[in-house]
Amino acid sequence: MLKKSAIVLAVLYTVALTAACLMSLKDMPKVDVSNGDKIFHFGAYAAFTVLWYAAFIFNFKLEQMKALLYATVFAVVFGIVIEVLQDTMTDYRAMDIYDVVANSLGALLTALILWRINKLQVKKQ
Repeated sequence: MLKKSAIVLAVLYTVALTAACLMSLKDMPKVDVSNGDKIFHFGAYAAFTVLWYAAFIFNFKLEQMKALLYATVFAVVFGIVIEVLQDTMTDYRAMDIYDVVANSLGALLTALILWRINKLQVKKQ
């Protein structure tokens, strides 16, 4: 079941993340956590990477390392595009290079963890 719905989950998450990143935050409650939005960005792009990794493996039948590379590059590029869109398409959001860094670190650390898990699974076989 999860294998068949991987692409649906990845696409729905991408749409929801896009909407969340392009909507106005003026009516949202303030989070009083130091660097809270950077933690959100990190986690959001970690999840993005995992979901697209699964979609590339289960729906596009890619080999694990190729799926991992595609998911990671897609997450980093998508994060950059969203930040540019915030700056160009909205007057209430601005591009933030630190958000790009947090997005990219979330994707890259997740890729490193997935790569390590894959490497350990190969050794067990």
